[in-house]
Amino acid sequence: MKRAELLESLSRHGVYDLAVVGGGATGLGVALDAALRGFSVVLLESHDFAGGTSSRSTKLLHGGVRYLAQGNLALVREALAERATVLRIAPHLAQPLPFVMPSYRWWQTPFYGLGLKLYDLLAGGAGLGRTEFLNRAQALQALPGVKPDGLRGGVKYWDGQFDDARLALALARSAEAAGARVLNYAEVTAVRQLAGADQPMSVLDVTDRRGGGSSPLQARCVVNATGVWVDALRDRTQPPVNQGGTPSHMVSPSQGVHVVVDRDFLPGGHALLVPKTRDGRVLFAVPWLGKLVLGTTDTPRRDLPREPDAFAEELEFILSEASQALSRPVRRADIRSLWVGLRPLVAAPEAAEGGTKVLSREHTIVVDANGLVTVTGGKWTTYRAMAEDVLERCFASRLLPHRAGGQSAGHVLLGAGATASPVTPLYAPPGLHLYGTEAPQVGACPGQANLLGAGLTEAMVRYAARFEYAQTVEDVLARRWRVLFLDAAEAARLAPAVAAILAEELSGDPELAAFQALCARYLPVSASPVDAPAASMP
Repeated sequence: MKRAELLESLSRHGVYDLAVVGGGATGLGVALDAALRGFSVVLLESHDFAGGTSSRSTKLLHGGVRYLAQGNLALVREALAERATVLRIAPHLAQPLPFVMPSYRWWQTPFYGLGLKLYDLLAGGAGLGRTEFLNRAQALQALPGVKPDGLRGGVKYWDGQFDDARLALALARSAEAAGARVLNYAEVTAVRQLAGADQPMSVLDVTDRRGGGSSPLQARCVVNATGVWVDALRDRTQPPVNQGGTPSHMVSPSQGVHVVVDRDFLPGGHALLVPKTRDGRVLFAVPWLGKLVLGTTDTPRRDLPREPDAFAEELEFILSEASQALSRPVRRADIRSLWVGLRPLVAAPEAAEGGTKVLSREHTIVVDANGLVTVTGGKWTTYRAMAEDVLERCFASRLLPHRAGGQSAGHVLLGAGATASPVTPLYAPPGLHLYGTEAPQVGACPGQANLLGAGLTEAMVRYAARFEYAQTVEDVLARRWRVLFLDAAEAARLAPAVAAILAEELSGDPELAAFQALCARYLPVSASPVDAPAASMP
């Protein structure tokens, strides 16, 4: 169904069983799970699918090695099981990846190795490969580009990596195929209870951020899955949550910075993990889509910008620690892209000694007195389990009739097909293989032979506009094709050609100028770094 037709049909549908607000990992997971159970579902996203936190992860599907040290074995065990599920239902977008922890002190290999053996044990049959102790030569072979001075060996273990934005897109399209209606650039400006209804009923005011205009729709149950912005929707929900009129805030946002450089800093097919930097944090160097992702940080902040900037000290931390770990120093001039994601941690910053890196990543679900179901926290790896928990809470609160679940665990996502493991690894440069079984349909669009650059063809842009909900240049070059996250200068170069194609496919403004300005923020080589507000830093 075309966007205009879908918008027009929203208010004519009647009453939806479930309205999901938020098109990130959690909201999309809820929409798919509910649709598979036979509920009528509408999902509304104020910007683009995965336009916030869900496209800015470290690209890892993991059980949480760091949580082992916290003793949260239940969280690790659940995440490892869910990791295996995602790898199974979306093998074109999620794959196993070997990691190596290099050892520079005699005790590091046995110490970290024993912990990772426990990681294997917790994974059980969902494990991806056994942990191995490496000698110096083996570590250098696995990590060409690691600093050799003083290297004694290392520990190799397995985790997963994925393309977060394209996985979100696969969830959206799979939910639509299962019967849900999903719409991006549809902002919910208010949620209110319908007075005099025989059963709980909510009215959502929805504004089309692309074409203008607004319309109401009705739903028996409303799930607030807007990530770091859940408190804003709770503030706009009527009647207020408590007598004072101000809901208690659930989210303590933290930001993570990622720096992208060329793969020649660390060639090969292994990721690097430094388990403890000089200030006690973790550093990753992950090969992804032809580049190397370095990160990340955990910095509290009080504001919630759509496009957060890196603080000066965060960028300095990543460059300094990466230069300590690699044989070649990483400089500002080496940066191909710099991007920041906000994490919806569930706690107050002042309540956690040591900063947000020690706060829980577990999700929290709250049902307010007005019937709004809010979910926040968690991580990409466990999105499917979070969705099941949300629906169970809806059943327990009698907002929806109980229906058996479990279908999402075996429901392969669009593009996965029934094939075995893909031939092309995710750390290879992007190509047609990322579409999985949808590749022939992409190739059938006009312009498949017209290569624009960075593996992107004219046909892929047209496919994004026709079948993948893309509305703007940013949608295409940031999330349908990850060029902005890989090489911001190349994204800026490709933008005019993409805008011209979108102008042929769509009626709205492709927002070329706004995207070119965004590219400059993702490549701050010559610009002065942004300083952190005093209130935002630990």
